[in-house]
Amino acid sequence: MLKVIGAGLGRTGTNSLKIALEKLGFDKCYHMFELMQAPHHQRYFEAAHAGQPVDWDALFTGFQAAVDYPAAAFYRELMAHYPAAKVILTVRDPERWYDSVRETIYASSRRGKLWHTVATLGSFHPAIRHTRRRRRFLDRLIWDGQFEGRFEDRAHTIAAFNRWNDEVQQTVPAERLLVYQVQEGWQPLCDFLDVPAPDEPFPRSNTRETFKQHVREGNPLARWFGL
Repeated sequence: MLKVIGAGLGRTGTNSLKIALEKLGFDKCYHMFELMQAPHHQRYFEAAHAGQPVDWDALFTGFQAAVDYPAAAFYRELMAHYPAAKVILTVRDPERWYDSVRETIYASSRRGKLWHTVATLGSFHPAIRHTRRRRRFLDRLIWDGQFEGRFEDRAHTIAAFNRWNDEVQQTVPAERLLVYQVQEGWQPLCDFLDVPAPDEPFPRSNTRETFKQHVREGNPLARWFGL
């Protein structure tokens, strides 16, 4: 059963938040990395994207929190299904957010001709098929959906980012919502969740370089061909 729902978009500190939540006892916390390791989960998110009923309890068996894409895209549905769950909106300076996304998750989704050639030739391999399917879904959900195929239009994308954050704040009741920057550290997060703050530094994770390493580890094409 989810107790915490992350509504912040990717590259707003979601992996640092995941680690922090797990340290606070909200273990495990679902993140995009879980989808990369369990590709069969994608069918749940595809159903949600199509407006079909979803067995969220089956998807999140063993999880107490969910952050980052693709779960964040369905925060409304998750709020309705888990009415006692609290919602955390991670935010970041919009200009810095755009640069980070462009150099990480957007860049990894646009590998060019070599990627598509190798993916086509290797489509017989289950891991490559899963990777291609995940990329197509995320294109529909994020790049062609949320950003309307105009991610490279900086002003358009930053405006979409700001609209999303405003919409979350207008949608989620104030008593259920924390608007949070990971640079704020433990105290606001722990106060919101009513748990004691650990006596250790707040986790800092998934920098641009470590993101690229995660992609290489979770993507067979990236591992085999250095993409």
